[in-house]
Amino acid sequence: MTKAIYLEDSYLKSCTATVTGVQGTVILLDQTIFYPTGGGQACDTGTLLANGEVYRVTSVQKVSGALYHQVDRDGLGIGDQVTCTLDWDRRHRLMRSHTAAHLLSGLLHQKTKASITGNQLEPDKSRMDFSLAEYSPAVIDTLFHEANQLIKQNIPVKVYTLTKEQALVDEALFKLANKEYVEHLQDVRVVEIEGVDKQADGGTHVKSLGEIGKIFLQKIDNKGKNNRRVYFTVNP
Repeated sequence: MTKAIYLEDSYLKSCTATVTGVQGTVILLDQTIFYPTGGGQACDTGTLLANGEVYRVTSVQKVSGALYHQVDRDGLGIGDQVTCTLDWDRRHRLMRSHTAAHLLSGLLHQKTKASITGNQLEPDKSRMDFSLAEYSPAVIDTLFHEANQLIKQNIPVKVYTLTKEQALVDEALFKLANKEYVEHLQDVRVVEIEGVDKQADGGTHVKSLGEIGKIFLQKIDNKGKNNRRVYFTVNP
């Protein structure tokens, strides 16, 4: 199992690690700061430095608890000591977008009880899907206005862990329409925007809303009966 340092410190930009497995250009490490694709959030990219050689990390995937790092060429071997370095601008933008998505979905749920049916967070554009029968563009305009007002207040964002039993007491933690994933959880990692929203989540986030900057609504699509899709971005 790979130790996921990004769960403990989303702001750590580099770390040392040991190569524990090699399958061509796919590398396993004993620990990593690279977030894998998952939960709608795009993976991190960056570099591995070993023996004076730099290897680009182009994608990261999680399979059965192991984190597989795809690099751009052969050369690494089991036992090699590497220095992992994030593409920080990409990571920080994803952190800002992920916290922005929590803020938007939390406010939307408060106003309409809408369930979140999907999301995709990329550095340049993100989207959020939700189920809502009664819908008007004015609701979404108000949502973005209120979210940006809260950002100006720079409200703290906390991350902590609950047992599964503790978490299940609070239905507000699970805003996704499909809740099958809850059955497989043990401890539940919670991301809380103080006084605004809290959700079970395994992604990377900023420490306070002010870091988001501003959220911009790009467009709204209808994706079938009761299904809506909102595209948004955060300022550079």
